[in-house]
Amino acid sequence: MTRAGDIMHPGAECIGEQETLAAAARIMRERDVGALPICGERQKLLGIVTDRDIVLKCVAEGLDPAKVTAGELAQGRPMTVEADEDVEQVLRMMEQHRVRRLPVINHPEHELVGMISEADIARGMPQARLAEFVSAVCAEETPRSTEVQQPQGA
Repeated sequence: MTRAGDIMHPGAECIGEQETLAAAARIMRERDVGALPICGERQKLLGIVTDRDIVLKCVAEGLDPAKVTAGELAQGRPMTVEADEDVEQVLRMMEQHRVRRLPVINHPEHELVGMISEADIARGMPQARLAEFVSAVCAEETPRSTEVQQPQGA
């Protein structure tokens, strides 16, 4: 049985919650990655910042990435998987929540040990299952109707 730890990219490095989004962007460029885990005290995982987050939640809003911190984008509790989790369960979680990356933690220490991305999954998955996964994760939500309902008798 293949486990999360078998397919993850090991050695994920956190960006501190007080570091700026400009610093996060530089690290992403240097490491050729599209996301970084955000960590607080004692390497506690607070969230993930993506290149897309920086563009949409900072730059497009007219904010300065040299002033906005990674911690300001860390919202809610981050979704994680344990290193010994079965890969099929990992896929179901990513499909259900439509996420493209998952931090991998070591239990019981809850230490960040790696990340799983779509690329990691694609390397060892049969093509039919990969197509199913990509379809589920990348599926667009059904747009809401923009038609105005006419009152009856109008």
